[in-house]
Amino acid sequence: MQTHTHPPLQGQPIASGKPPLVCTPLVGRTPDRLMAELAVVLPKKPDVLEWRVDFFEQIGQLEAVIAVVAAIKKEAGGVPLLFTRRSVLEGGEPIALLEDQVVALLTAVCQSKTIDLVDYELVNDADHLAQVRAAAKANGIQLVLSYHNFACTPALDELVAKFLLAEQCGADVAKVAVMPQNLDDVLTLLTATHQARSKLHIPLISMAMGPLGAVTRLVGGVFGSSLTFAVGASSSAPGQVPIEDLNAVLAVLARAMGER
Repeated sequence: MQTHTHPPLQGQPIASGKPPLVCTPLVGRTPDRLMAELAVVLPKKPDVLEWRVDFFEQIGQLEAVIAVVAAIKKEAGGVPLLFTRRSVLEGGEPIALLEDQVVALLTAVCQSKTIDLVDYELVNDADHLAQVRAAAKANGIQLVLSYHNFACTPALDELVAKFLLAEQCGADVAKVAVMPQNLDDVLTLLTATHQARSKLHIPLISMAMGPLGAVTRLVGGVFGSSLTFAVGASSSAPGQVPIEDLNAVLAVLARAMGER
């Protein structure tokens, strides 16, 4: 497997010899609920926080979004923050914004420099993707380009191609999440992760969702996934496990595989 040097995330590489970084989502619908959720999550010491802003009732009010993201960042201290509006096309919450407005929101949040990473889906229009990429790059924000399939698990070659497409489109991190129908699909996702890891020059994140895919959240790092999502207070996707359970499994794996 090739060894690559990846851009640091708050002083630590997003991909390294350690077990995968653990990210916990924030899905509160109001500022008060978000801050209460954050108070529950932070003592559990996640490596990364993700704000799923598509859950936020005031997503259409730019000043409210900027105020909350700044408050989250201040309270989180040095914990890196990933900002995500998950598209309804890929499992996100319905919102009353057109895609032009979403791009303007992502651009403004990048310009506020209160986040460390921003997520945008590969399925989006090429012009919109270019705008988000430019905003991220201009403000020193890492861009996660993502692909989610809640219906099935595409073929191995197609999954590897999604990872490669993210890199070709200028991602700093490539993310692929799929829904398995059986254990063969789970193996396909892990194999695609392993193959893509040897081809990419950027970190990648992968997972199979739902109960069948839960194992990929536990062992994905062994196959090359640099980050895994865990429940800190509330789940943002099917199959996420509590951060305490995930950390216990990662520690056992690290010891068993001789990692230091």
